[in-house]
Amino acid sequence: MISRIDLRGDALPEGGALRDLLPRAEFDVEAALEKVRPICEDVHHRGTAALIEYARKFDGVELTQVRVPAEALATALEQLDPAVRAALEESIRRARIVHRNQRRTEHTTQVVPGGTVTEKWVPVERVGLYAPGGRSVYPSSVVMNVVPAQEAGVESIALASPPQREFGGLPHPTILAACALLGVDEVYAVGGAVAVAMFAYGTEDCLPVNMVTGPGNIWVAAAKRYFTGKIGIDTEAGPTEIAVLADSTADPVHVAADLISQAEHDPLAAAVLVTDSEDLAAAVAKELETQVAATKHVEDRIKPALAGRQSAIVLVDDLEDGLKVVDAYGAEHLEIQTADAAALAARVRNAGAIFVGPWAPVSLGDYCAGSNHVLPTGGCACHSSGLSVQSFLRGIHIVDYTRDALAEVTHHVVTLAEAEDLPAHGAALKARFGWKVPNA
Repeated sequence: MISRIDLRGDALPEGGALRDLLPRAEFDVEAALEKVRPICEDVHHRGTAALIEYARKFDGVELTQVRVPAEALATALEQLDPAVRAALEESIRRARIVHRNQRRTEHTTQVVPGGTVTEKWVPVERVGLYAPGGRSVYPSSVVMNVVPAQEAGVESIALASPPQREFGGLPHPTILAACALLGVDEVYAVGGAVAVAMFAYGTEDCLPVNMVTGPGNIWVAAAKRYFTGKIGIDTEAGPTEIAVLADSTADPVHVAADLISQAEHDPLAAAVLVTDSEDLAAAVAKELETQVAATKHVEDRIKPALAGRQSAIVLVDDLEDGLKVVDAYGAEHLEIQTADAAALAARVRNAGAIFVGPWAPVSLGDYCAGSNHVLPTGGCACHSSGLSVQSFLRGIHIVDYTRDALAEVTHHVVTLAEAEDLPAHGAALKARFGWKVPNA
């Protein structure tokens, strides 16, 4: 069901050579880009008419409008299962606790007497958030996108989710209920790359945004790449990933359950176990057979995910090598189930989120840990972070110098400007002092 990669015996290679030995899904955003380009430009030129046509073509629904009526949001919340409402409210509460503490404050540094640089943090003015609605419904993604945007102080928030035939062309009612709980009333029944294009260009119904965030399929990722530079994005999210670094103290029942929990997302989902224990590897492989047989989404998601080239049990000589492997892999979600889990977690450099010990499974982070589950995939954790309040803030430097403070440093500025053969840069300062350089 799941392959093995044995890295024992020889010294591990460095950098890219090690990454090339590790499992990874095929995810060709560049190829998808060529297919989404004409769709995006069609939305640009035809606006809402294009959105309605693509809803018919891709989602099989006939729409007369794409904005969700306010009464549909209210009805969805009113009809929401009370247990689901309570769970969403707790998820929101915990997410707010964590994300509120991420807000940066303005800071002023006195560089010299009379010369200061202040860094202030300004929220993005308007954002478009995307909540997927393909194989599964993700109200949790509504929470994970909306809460940090709100805590950052974003004034205008719009959300898009695919129209669903079984719900009369509206997004899934649980998505709508989550929006209502969070006070988001600008919601659109638009999916995939079409939604990203709507947000980027704007239409008759939807004003353009400054930034688009949220997970999605390869078409969403391709559209984000297409618009990078025109709008801000969070990341080009690929298929979900879990890596588990474990030793002989780990419970194979827990490890197998956690691998399966991510495999059920998508046939391209990655499930990777890195261990120095042959006994654990064998026990987990056996446990996977048992647990998969007893769960849902087996043939269309879990089995293809576990059997795919993106999933494997990786055997290493010791946990030091295991640490090198997980750092090279840069997992979206990294669980550490070892005797000294906290100490190892402190040494990890590359991961979207780290889950420490047997009582912090990835599923907790997906819903109610308080952390964010919109995380970098495909190894991007080596250079990118998950979604946070900072994602929606821009740092602006404010430079304030007096005449004397400028005079004190003018000769250095002029010297550097002339060294770069940009004399007009220096002249901009000389002009302020009668073309004489102070302190020269």
